[in-house]
Amino acid sequence: MKLVIAATGASGTIYLQRLLAQIDCSAHEVHLVMSASARDVAKQEIDDFKTPSNVSQHAENDMNVPFVSGSARFDAMVIVPCSMATLGRIASGSSDSALLRAADVFLKERRKLILVPRETPWNLVHARNVVRLLEAGAIVMPAIPSFYSRPDSVAAVVDTVVWRILDQIGLPNPHTYRWGQQSASARRKKH
Repeated sequence: MKLVIAATGASGTIYLQRLLAQIDCSAHEVHLVMSASARDVAKQEIDDFKTPSNVSQHAENDMNVPFVSGSARFDAMVIVPCSMATLGRIASGSSDSALLRAADVFLKERRKLILVPRETPWNLVHARNVVRLLEAGAIVMPAIPSFYSRPDSVAAVVDTVVWRILDQIGLPNPHTYRWGQQSASARRKKH
């Protein structure tokens, strides 16, 4: 698969870090775009943010990247975390950066665009922007963890969201907890 992974200035860098760690970046072409605000937040939230060596990193304003053109074939774009400001810009059709232009291209080409906002609560403007994006074909997945797998660490809680993202882009993780299976803690005790 050819993937664009992006991050903007919302809290939640751990979701990005765990997603990158769970994609086999040697088997898939992965492009990373982080806004300046995302980089600032990453420094505040994670002591040692790691980007896998196989990931191609791009500046948020580099309009020469292939994924800003509809003629370049990519399978999915994930923005995690996605600030409500970025979500609103995408909903309005703004394309004044490579990140925003790529999101616009994914919408117009009917390619999978997944936005993972972490912000809460929402105001009416946020809700209306989410509706506009859903109507345009985006998938909006608020970073809301689940607990039926009985996560026992922050990383395990984060993974409940990351697994849903992976499912949406078509890269399920074999460690994903599926409803009706044993709890993750029960599986760990057996191993």
